[in-house]
Amino acid sequence: MAQQLSPTFTFVDGEWLEGNPGLIGPRSHAMWLGSTVFDGARWFEGMSPDLDRHAARVNRSALALGLQATVAVDEIIRLTQEGLAKFDGKTAVYIRPMYWAEDGGYMGVPADAVSTRFALSLYESPMIPSSGFTLGISPFRRPTPETAPTAAKAGCLYPNSGRAILEAKARGFDNALIRDMTGNVAETATSNVFITRDGIVKTPVPNGTFLAGITRQRIIALLRADGAIVEECTLTVEDFLGADEIFSTGNHSKVVPVIGIEGRSLQPGPVAERARELYWTFARGTLTAAS
Repeated sequence: MAQQLSPTFTFVDGEWLEGNPGLIGPRSHAMWLGSTVFDGARWFEGMSPDLDRHAARVNRSALALGLQATVAVDEIIRLTQEGLAKFDGKTAVYIRPMYWAEDGGYMGVPADAVSTRFALSLYESPMIPSSGFTLGISPFRRPTPETAPTAAKAGCLYPNSGRAILEAKARGFDNALIRDMTGNVAETATSNVFITRDGIVKTPVPNGTFLAGITRQRIIALLRADGAIVEECTLTVEDFLGADEIFSTGNHSKVVPVIGIEGRSLQPGPVAERARELYWTFARGTLTAAS
């Protein structure tokens, strides 16, 4: 049975198509060898903050995976604005630029950069409520840069996150807290993560095993400008189990509190609430500046 899709428009090969067009065939390199990268920006409440950064990152991801970045950042932004006009403006929209390879190089294994294709897909996707979610400690780990293309927002990395979520859900949790190969916390399966302890905000230091997200960077800057002490440092599972507050940051829903970890209940805390408030103030400022 076909999946019921929310309103969706995709720009590819010079035209906008509605719905879920078939773009990849069984001989496509991306189909059988996973040469896909993407990024995710958001439109909500008339705002699309940091769209330029997301457009720049998908181009960096393409290069990191051996593809070509064939569409300039300004053109991705222009196409996004063109596509957003097709929606009624009532529901948040996910903005997903993508690159993939059609053909392979030596013995078909590496992507043939010349065969890179681009698509921009926009679709309605409500943001999850800020009421919070629970975490289980995952037995699975984030790969290192030596073992996977961790510098790219690459589709081939996400089955690992998917199995972490499935394992956590099987134990009654909403999401998974994932460690790196040395056992220190990296991120959740879907977002970057912060804790607070004794008034200090801490988040895992980027070590090449996870993307230091655009929303994460924005929240760090906003909290510091607001007077908070924010440290990027090595954090253990024990740090999270003993935290006063845990919250996540990511493109999908920006700032969301964690309300439980491995059976320990937590309340949405004041830092997450302040971070969310600061982010929305920042986002509305970008709207004002653009209007």
